[in-house]
Amino acid sequence: MRARGWARWALLVALTAVVTVAMAAVSVPSPGLFAGLVVATGLALAGWAPAAVSPPATTLAQAVIGVVIGVLAQPSTLAGLAAAWLPVLLVSVGTLAISMGAGLLLGLRPGVTPLTGMLALTAGGASGLVAVTRDLGGDERVVAVVQYLRVGLVTATMPIVAALVFGASATTAAGAGTGGPPWFVDTGFLVGCAAAGLALARVTRVPAGGLLGPMVVAIALNLAGWSFGATPPTLVVEVAYVVIGWQAGMRFTRESLRMVIGVLPLATALIVAVIVACAGLGLLLSRVTGATALEGYLATTPGGVYAVLATAVSAGTEATFVVAVQVLRVIAMLLVAPALARLVGRRGG
Repeated sequence: MRARGWARWALLVALTAVVTVAMAAVSVPSPGLFAGLVVATGLALAGWAPAAVSPPATTLAQAVIGVVIGVLAQPSTLAGLAAAWLPVLLVSVGTLAISMGAGLLLGLRPGVTPLTGMLALTAGGASGLVAVTRDLGGDERVVAVVQYLRVGLVTATMPIVAALVFGASATTAAGAGTGGPPWFVDTGFLVGCAAAGLALARVTRVPAGGLLGPMVVAIALNLAGWSFGATPPTLVVEVAYVVIGWQAGMRFTRESLRMVIGVLPLATALIVAVIVACAGLGLLLSRVTGATALEGYLATTPGGVYAVLATAVSAGTEATFVVAVQVLRVIAMLLVAPALARLVGRRGG
C-alpha cells in the first residue's frame, strides 16, 4: 500500500512538472497552479491520484502566495495614487461590489452555493482566493475553474480591446532593470514573513489567516522600506501554486466535473458582464483623475495584473498609475473577501 502511495505521488509530481513547463512556455498565468489542477483532476478521475494534500503543506503554500501578493505593495508604486486616492478607492469598492454581486447570481444556480459563487467571481488575486476557498467553506473546484476562466478571458480580450476600442499601439519598452538581491535575502524574507504572518494569524484568528497573515507582514515591511527589494524565489512560488492546484484537483469526481462544466456558460456570461461594467468604471475614473481612457480601462480591468502591466508598458501609458490601482484592488479584495465570505456562508447556512 505504501509503495502504491509513493508511486501515485511520483506520477503526480512528474506529470505536473511536465505540464507546468509546457504551460509556462505558452505564458499561461500561474502555470504551476493550473498544471497542478489539471493533472490532479485527471488522475483523480482515473483513480490514480493520492488521497489528499496534507493541511500543513496547504498552509505553507498559502503563506508563500500571501508573501507574493504582499511584495506587490511597493511604496513607489502606491505613491502614484496619493493625489487620486478617493476616486481610486471608490472605484475599487465598485469593482468589489460588481464582481461579488455577479458571484451571488452564480450562486443561484443549483449545485453552487452563494459562498462558492462569490469567491469564484470576486475580481482580485485568483491564486489567493483559490488558496483560501476550502478554509472558508467553499468548493475550490468551482472557484479554481471559474477564477482562471476569468483571468483567461481578461488576458485574451485586453490587447484586442486596447487596440480596437482605445486605439493603443505598441511602443518600445524601457530597458531592463537591475538584478535583485541575493537568493538568501529572498529566502530569508519569505521565511520571516511566513513565520511572523502565521503567528499573527494564529493570535488574531482572522479568516484565511494562512494567506492574510504573511501578506500583511510583507506589505508592512515593504511600505517601511525593510524588504531590501526581496521577492520570494520563483521555484518556491511555483511549488506553492502546484500544491494549491493539487488540493483542488484531487477532490474532483465525475459527478463534480459534470457540475463544473454545467456552470461554465453562466459563469462566462457573468464574467463578460463584469468586464464591461469594470470598463465603465475605468472610463469614470479617467474623467475624474485626468488619466486617459485607456489608462482607466487597464487600471480597472478585473484581473491579470501582470498582463495589464505588459499591455500598459507596450502601449506607452502611465504604467505606474495603472499598476498601482490594480495592486490596491487585489490587496483590498483579499483583505475584505474572506470576511464577507464568512458572512455569506453564515447567512447561507
